[in-house]
This record gives sequence, C-alpha cells and structure tokens, in this order.
Amino acid sequence: MDPIATDMEATNVVIRQQLHSDVPLVNQIAEYIISAGGKRLRPVLVLLIAQACGYQGNKHHDLAAVIEFIHTATLLHDDVVDESSLRRGRQTANALFGNAASVLVGDFLYSRAFQMMVTVNHPRVMHIVADATNVIAEGEVLQLLNMHDPDITEERYLQVIRSKTAKLFEAAAQLGALIAGSDEAVIDAVGEYGRSLGTAFQLIDDVLDYSGNAADIGKNVGDDLREGKATLPLIYLMQNGTAAQRELVRSCIENGDEQHFDEILAAITQSGALAYTRQEAEKSSQRASNAIATLPDSRFKDSLLQLSTFAVDRNH
Repeated sequence: MDPIATDMEATNVVIRQQLHSDVPLVNQIAEYIISAGGKRLRPVLVLLIAQACGYQGNKHHDLAAVIEFIHTATLLHDDVVDESSLRRGRQTANALFGNAASVLVGDFLYSRAFQMMVTVNHPRVMHIVADATNVIAEGEVLQLLNMHDPDITEERYLQVIRSKTAKLFEAAAQLGALIAGSDEAVIDAVGEYGRSLGTAFQLIDDVLDYSGNAADIGKNVGDDLREGKATLPLIYLMQNGTAAQRELVRSCIENGDEQHFDEILAAITQSGALAYTRQEAEKSSQRASNAIATLPDSRFKDSLLQLSTFAVDRNH
C-alpha cells in the first residue's frame, strides 16, 4: 500500500464527497458501511495498475471510488439476501437499519457510481463497468439457485466465483490499465491478473469460513453452512469423504444446519478439503503473478506481486 498512500488518500476524499445526499438516511447508511473499512482491494487494484502502467493524472481516483461504490452496493444487497448479521466485525447495515433501507441505499451507490463514471467521459470505461455489474448480478442469481443444493459441482461453484467476485477484480484492473492508455495486450493481461487474484481471495475466504475466527475475519464463522452454501471445501468433502460424511454434508446443506459445524469441520480437515481449496487458491495466485510478468519493473508491480501472495497467506 505504501507506493499509493497519497492516491488512497485522494480516493478517500472522492468517496466522502460523492457519498453526500440530501436524504439523511442515505448519508447515514452509506457512511456506516464505508467507514467500516475493509481491505479496499478493488480500488487498490485500480490505483496500483494505473501507476504500474505509467498513468499521469487524477482520473484513477474517480475510477477507484466508482469500483468501491459498486462493491459496497453488492455488500449491502448480499447481506440482505444472506440474512447476515456481522460484517467487518460490526453489525451489518440490514441488521441495524433494516432490509428495505439497505437495499435502497445499495441502489443509490450503484447509481452514484454510474453518475461518476459518466464524468470520466470514456466510452470503454462505461462498457467495462456496465458489463461487470451485469455479470455480478448474474452471479448473485446463480448463487441463489445453488443455495441448499448439495449436488453443486466444482465447475458450477467456480462459475459463481468468476461472476460474483472475480469479475469486479478484473474490471478494476482493466480500468487502471485503460485510463493509463495501455494497449489491448496489457489490458487483457491485467484483466487476467484481477480475475485470478479475485478467485484466490474467494477460495481463501472459503477456507477461513471453516478455519478462521470471527475476530480475524470480521464475520461469523460457519455462515456459509448456515446459509446452505456448498463452497469448495464442502464440495470436495462430498466427492472424497465417507458415505456417512457425505450424508451429513448433504443434510446440512439442504437444511442450512450449523448445529453440526464442529463435526463438519473435523471431516473437512480430515479429508484434506481445506488443503485442497488452499492449493487451488495458490494456483490462482500464481496465475495472477504470471499474468503481469511483462509489466515493466516498478515498486507498483512489486506491490501487485505482493498482493497475489497476500491473497493466500492471510487470516482475515
């Protein structure tokens, strides 16, 4: 983060300015969710890649804020759909302000992001972001269809990750290269970096949902099981566990049953499911690093490589 500390400060100023609304509740909820912090990885990608590609200007601050607003809108909507009560170590907005207010303020953030995008006045920027938001929405619906379905395949699950999580990482990376005037080969390369990085992050999130602790990860451990989500550790256990373990997993997914969490966790650990998921995350992380091999050496590129390592070597 050090090479873009000034850029992050400028982006945070843009975020604060653009959050303003004449409707007090919009300000209150938007401020609540934004001030919760988080890693800000997606805007970081915009800033690091723009700098790594030699950008001179300040439009990358606006684009980083656009990406953060879109991400925040998805969080507000996700927590309503998932009936979550804890995010980033605090009550979710829907738990505090109600579902209706959370959904509507999520809509405000989406529309504000598009207002800001128009001022950048770059048709390709609008194309990338519009495409990303549509794919993310499809991913959300696909995940909804997969809920409480114990027969989800690994490929179907990875499709959700590519749509729901990796797509915004990809878009953030592409925007950074695009605003810097990079050619198509570079835009494609950093898009692959973002896609693979986002996949690695989500897979480690899946691991942490069974092996982390609430204080570190900022949400309740076992939420995925409670919500009936068949993430990769469970899918692996279904494919490689004993008949009794498969039957237990099937029942828990179908019923959103977290009462057997300790038993499920023991089976996941014993079967090697967490190790397998981490291994797949490491493969994605390596793909990310390989994708930007041709970028010129710089401290910004070094940070991007460090970020792909951090994706798998973290506990939060």
